[in-house]
Amino acid sequence: MPLYEGLGVGDEPKVMIFDIGAAYTKCGLAGETGPRCIIPSKTTNARTSQMVNVWDYDCSEELYENLKGLIHTLIFKHLLLTPKDRRVVVIESLLCPSIFRETVAKVLFKHFEVGSVMFASSHLISALTLGANICLVLDLGYKDTMVVPVYQGIPIMKGWQVVPLASKAIHSRIKSQLMEHGTITTPGEKDKAVSAVPDCITEEVLEDIKVRCCFVTSYTRGQQIQEVTMRGGHANKLPPPPPDAEYPIDGKSIMHVSGRIREHSCEVMFEQDNDETSIATIVMESLIRCPIDTRKALAENVLVTGGTAMMPGFYHRLQQELEHLLNKPVYANQLGVKKFAYHQAPVKENCTAWLGGALLGALETLPARSLSRDVYVQKGKLPDWCCVDSEFLEDTRLIK
Repeated sequence: MPLYEGLGVGDEPKVMIFDIGAAYTKCGLAGETGPRCIIPSKTTNARTSQMVNVWDYDCSEELYENLKGLIHTLIFKHLLLTPKDRRVVVIESLLCPSIFRETVAKVLFKHFEVGSVMFASSHLISALTLGANICLVLDLGYKDTMVVPVYQGIPIMKGWQVVPLASKAIHSRIKSQLMEHGTITTPGEKDKAVSAVPDCITEEVLEDIKVRCCFVTSYTRGQQIQEVTMRGGHANKLPPPPPDAEYPIDGKSIMHVSGRIREHSCEVMFEQDNDETSIATIVMESLIRCPIDTRKALAENVLVTGGTAMMPGFYHRLQQELEHLLNKPVYANQLGVKKFAYHQAPVKENCTAWLGGALLGALETLPARSLSRDVYVQKGKLPDWCCVDSEFLEDTRLIK
């Protein structure tokens, strides 16, 4: 038996849990309290020999090679076990493209020869971490923010809402503001500041600046900022900015991140566009689309997930935004909701979905809920999570 297999020895081989996100991938084993690794969703492209995001592909063949490289790294470098005949839980979003989930299944079954795979909705299993069957899941990922109401363990598909406002939008706002207001000082030229050049503003730098320097401001200050930046108000109406920050680059130069950049960047999530849409309004719209007798229970069981929700000040600002919207006639006359209450998951927001998958993978009913390799080879296709084909369900014993 290989040496690395000793880390997975037990009465029964543990289930592998994969959460392949748009920016980061988390993996670990069922029954554990946290993922063994959180790494960027990147791998070496076989054609160009460059690091690429697995979600950036031109065809299914390129996606297959990208996923094969990423999963190989997860299994043999981080999990340290043999994948053959093991069970796997793959966490996916409701909006995951069919080609992506089908390619994941193809890689796992045909290349790594796993025994079975279960694709689990990230929003449903996030509620599993609370032991609750009623939950309004607000997921702030990298590319978008999505709301899915879950009532009695069933997602209300009529009520789901999504908006492309999350970390990617914050990064774009930081970059545009750095190009306009940011400066870089080099050693020996402290009196001479030059405009920030695009070459040094990579996606990694933008994310690091967001995590280290930026924060979500209060509702009152946010409204003052939006009055100037979006409605053409006078610059004198801007609130006094917080202190500036110095961000080192390459260990030599220093980028000066102004207080304005630190405070204004996260406003992109709360600024209402021409359709009056923000991450707060989609919560209200989601409740309106739900049956009237479910709204109060959903509003009092809000679960916020996703790494973007870990920004300092986010929860306080979200609560203030929702309270303000509740007082508007358009929502007050329809909802009948008086307050919002929030759950606190047992782990950080970026790992909530993974922990739900780890709990699901430890259940004894997992084999009955999974798609086996034999059935996959026989059928040659992967059923959608909402498939109601009774014949397929009977053959695969896939319980929905």
